[in-house]
Amino acid sequence: MSDPYEPHPYQGQKAVLATKHQKEIVLGPPLQQAVGLDLYVPENIDTDLLGTFSGEIERHGTPRDVALRKARWGMELTGLSLGLASEGSFGPHPQLLFVPSDHELLAFIDQERGIEIVEQTLSVETNYGHQAAKSVDDLQEFLTQVQFPSHALIVRPHSGFQPDLLFKGISDVPSLRNAVALCSAASADGMAQVETDMRAHVNPMRQRVLNALAAQLGRRLASRCPSCHAPGFGVVDVVKGLPCEQCGLPTQLISEEVFGCAVCTYREQYPRSDGLQVAPAASCSFCNP
Repeated sequence: MSDPYEPHPYQGQKAVLATKHQKEIVLGPPLQQAVGLDLYVPENIDTDLLGTFSGEIERHGTPRDVALRKARWGMELTGLSLGLASEGSFGPHPQLLFVPSDHELLAFIDQERGIEIVEQTLSVETNYGHQAAKSVDDLQEFLTQVQFPSHALIVRPHSGFQPDLLFKGISDVPSLRNAVALCSAASADGMAQVETDMRAHVNPMRQRVLNALAAQLGRRLASRCPSCHAPGFGVVDVVKGLPCEQCGLPTQLISEEVFGCAVCTYREQYPRSDGLQVAPAASCSFCNP
């Protein structure tokens, strides 16, 4: 086992964070507190080139692919051996009908140790939404729902993409009124598309989700492998087969979590962390075919 009094290997080390949206403000403190890691943001990195929420630049690859690509890009630009990047996706929750969700991934790379970790979370704490409108007067309920003006908006014509009519980061009523008027006048259907701006620096709800995810990654990095003492010991796989509460047959629900090292092959299995020991009959393919 590692010496509890020995400094963590990331104590005082610097990791490059690939972002142009001020994510260091919410990602930095939890990682500093957990393992003593300092974040550095290069000035010359435009992560929008890998995809934008507003759609003018398409994202290629899975969110995991993009997060790792961002982290490596930052490492190449700076020469640092530690890299960090996040990627978010927004849409309907996979289990909760009509509930929007925020799926966030946070990728960490330690080039020298050969560590590559991607932590993730699915949160319903999001204001994600959109509405078509002819004027600001049509938006009063929507504006309250999405917590405007503390959370910024994006406005564009509702019909057809026009790159010269794409207003981002709107956080005051006069700017919103002007953008809606211009975009509705230019749209074939006379409507403006008003949507939440999900970029981290203008969306406090997303900032809170990212902050919690950084704390989650911090706990993972603080956990050392019992065998080789490398940082990043945590869940690497799951075992399905939680028994049905009614018939006892295995279901598709997770029964055990597999913890593993990010460097060596050491593994340990534990019962699922939420303490659930049986699956509801509704999840059983025999009791509820």
